Amino acid sequence: MELSNKSEYALLALLELATCYPSGESLQIRQMAVLQDIPNRYLEQLLATLRRQGLIKSIRGAKGGYVLARDPRKITLLEAWTCMEGTEAAVSASEQNSKSLESQIIEEIWQEARQAANSVLEKYTLQDLCDRRGQQKQRELMYYI
Repeated sequence: MELSNKSEYALLALLELATCYPSGESLQIRQMAVLQDIPNRYLEQLLATLRRQGLIKSIRGAKGGYVLARDPRKITLLEAWTCMEGTEAAVSASEQNSKSLESQIIEEIWQEARQAANSVLEKYTLQDLCDRRGQQKQRELMYYI
């Protein structure tokens, strides 16, 4: 499992939206792009995907922008990652039978690793990202005092 630029940028955008969630404030594309150094055009595409998948909502008008569709405590990192990368298709039994014994063993271990990674991503939410960022910023402030 690899964190692609697409998924990383999507998570960064979701992190910014999660930060604004308590105030109910919306963020515009250009604000998120500047805050996280993401190209505008690329961010537009990512936000469209996140909106279609129901993780965010768009708000029209002068004060419009994007907001999270649900509480950041209820959106797991696995859900966000799957939204961007899609779910991996399971290998059918007929394909398994045509593979060598060694290939089947490797596939089983790879599947186990994927499940372990998924369980870690399922454990963390967008709120956890916000909390960790706050803790890091606090540590940085303490360090310089």
